[in-house]
Amino acid sequence: MARQFETIGIVGAGQMGAGIAHVCALAGYAVVLYDISSDRTEAGLKRVNGTLDRQLGSDKITSAQKAEALSRITASTDVASLGTADLVIEAVTEDETVKRKVYAQVCPVLKPEAILATNTSSISITRLASATDRPERFLGIHFMNPVPVMKLVELVRGIATDDPTFDAAKAFSARLDKVTTVSEDFPAFIVNRILMPMINEAIYTLYEGVGSVESIDTAMKLGANHPMGPLQLADFIGLDTCLSIMQVLHDGLSDSKYRPCPLLVKYVEAGWIGRKAGRGFYDYRGETPVPTR
Repeated sequence: MARQFETIGIVGAGQMGAGIAHVCALAGYAVVLYDISSDRTEAGLKRVNGTLDRQLGSDKITSAQKAEALSRITASTDVASLGTADLVIEAVTEDETVKRKVYAQVCPVLKPEAILATNTSSISITRLASATDRPERFLGIHFMNPVPVMKLVELVRGIATDDPTFDAAKAFSARLDKVTTVSEDFPAFIVNRILMPMINEAIYTLYEGVGSVESIDTAMKLGANHPMGPLQLADFIGLDTCLSIMQVLHDGLSDSKYRPCPLLVKYVEAGWIGRKAGRGFYDYRGETPVPTR
């Protein structure tokens, strides 16, 4: 029988970390939401409250369930607070250097038997595991964005991940009412191995003047039945994250088909990284988004 968790630690109170905290708390887990500043943890709690309100407004949860979920989340800026957790999920920026620094700070405070997981969407699990003190109890638990809405979780084993760790992660995902898919430890796994080159190709289509932002997104929404156009989706994900994943694919697979579009690089260099910055392929600073090209 798979190991059962009681307390979940989450490192990073951004969009993904807050979303993971949301679903864990609703599923009945005690949650420690850790970040380096109280501003970040407060913003994370505010985000959780907002998504719970949306679920309440659509009758997916009751007011009692919302109150109970919020009561289960403890925000902290003290890394030692993660010492009570049975499972810790790292959900910081998609940068290997940053993740390695996090592990160096987090591992010394964890219980010996605690499992450490990463929410990385592209980076090698085996390589990240080597930066920890517990590679056999390390794996990828990749949630989709937005976490409270998306049903899928990608589970990714590193070369050292043991069976009890994998089985516990699978049981944990099931308790969150998520569907799991298992990916081998290759760059960008399954979802982003397929999705990001499509987004990158849409940006090339814009870069080469084949179509405008609006025409590309309309074509894919109405012509391929996508719920969101690829450029709109890129803005939602964050162009910096899209670029990071394309760089991982290009570096890891050494195939020119994964070369990031120069226009994507330019937008990131300008700081126009999507919704979170107010501008990307659309300008979000007005009442309705307006294409920037």
